[in-house]
Amino acid sequence: MPDEDILIGTLMEDSWLTLEQMAAACAVEPAWLIRHLEEGLIPHAESVAGVWRFSGAARIHAQRMRELERDFDAVPELAALMADLLEELDALRARVRSLDD
Repeated sequence: MPDEDILIGTLMEDSWLTLEQMAAACAVEPAWLIRHLEEGLIPHAESVAGVWRFSGAARIHAQRMRELERDFDAVPELAALMADLLEELDALRARVRSLDD
């Protein structure tokens, strides 16, 4: 394989998404994100000079919230709480796996 064919990229965890990219990744309208941001329900997001940017962790959190709201007709606050709990559960499982190694 020639050297020209090698692609270089970054992992989602290391990159930031714009509001539009985040909305597309979560299959929501930008207004949905703005509403949840204004209510303080999406952590790991930053506003730099009035422009929102989102981490990979924010993407996962928002996707989980959207799924909970859609699948269980959960209110945003409950969906955010459940997303937080799922993140903690993922972290604990990863910790247990690392202890087993």
